[in-house]
Amino acid sequence: MRDELLVSADSHVVEDPQLWKKRLPASLKDRAPVFPELQVGGAFQARPGGHDPRARLSEMLQDGVSGEVLYPSFCMDLYGLTEVALQEACFRVYNDWIIEYCSVAPDRLFGIGNLSCFNIDNAVKELERCKQSGLRGAMIWQIPPKDLPFHGGHYEKLWGAAQELDMPISLHILTGEPFPYPRPVVPRIAPIYFPYVVNEKLLYAANAISSFIAGGILERHPRLKIVLVENEISWLPFVVSQFDKYASRGNLQSEMKLTPGEYFERQIYATFFNDPPSKYMAGNWGTKNFMWSNDYPHPNSTWPNSRDVVERDLGHLAGEAKDRLLSQNVLELYKLPQIAIH
Repeated sequence: MRDELLVSADSHVVEDPQLWKKRLPASLKDRAPVFPELQVGGAFQARPGGHDPRARLSEMLQDGVSGEVLYPSFCMDLYGLTEVALQEACFRVYNDWIIEYCSVAPDRLFGIGNLSCFNIDNAVKELERCKQSGLRGAMIWQIPPKDLPFHGGHYEKLWGAAQELDMPISLHILTGEPFPYPRPVVPRIAPIYFPYVVNEKLLYAANAISSFIAGGILERHPRLKIVLVENEISWLPFVVSQFDKYASRGNLQSEMKLTPGEYFERQIYATFFNDPPSKYMAGNWGTKNFMWSNDYPHPNSTWPNSRDVVERDLGHLAGEAKDRLLSQNVLELYKLPQIAIH
């Protein structure tokens, strides 16, 4: 186990809370989002490597992780902005910053850009810039506004550009219309909290993949790759099998020429990091679609015990199936360089 390559498909940075105040154009500084000062051990940041890439490399070594695909923390809240020019500028600022962060170790740290999708022409331009700058993919909202559904025509240029540029499109939890900025605090009252942290997140993810599959997006763009991020995976076989069941009944108005399960297998990926029931399906379903992650440096991360959690959930696997889940799928999806075990 200690000799197996671990590459996290979903880790996080923690941005300078003053980043946007410092870097936005002068015309937007008065509306710059500002976040609480960094406190190691506090919300979002369990370790200093969240904002310090050199510290991160040391902490990755402690966790036995050799490479990480990086998503934001504070910037995720900014998908709740509704002022288009401000959101676009905030995402450009973040994208510049994550490029700088990853430059410290470009063979081990791999950034994902952020795209504002109100103006799709601008989103395509930013996607092209992300590609040219060495970022490995781009994130959009997981829950689009009701008047801009994924299966509508609004995004077609973006899907086409992502396919041609070979840039996977990520959908991360807690991004989109139900999560305004500033984000309200959810009371930790069980009947309110459980639906928010479990039920609603899974519903949003299921709705998103149904739009891509049933809306014909994956039929029209057969090389487009979609990544569900941080929704875990053990719920997916049931949902996808239900899509297959209802599609098979016929008389369905649809562009689909394959079954939903075939589109999923061909084009959709999902990350997992602490999903105990996944051990019952691992190696039997989704072996080429699922990617292990550690969610570092957030407090609920598996750091520094990631290898113990991997052993708990995947210890019964061996050979190619295990390698695919722990490293090979993410290496292939993002065209990452060969990474040495650290």
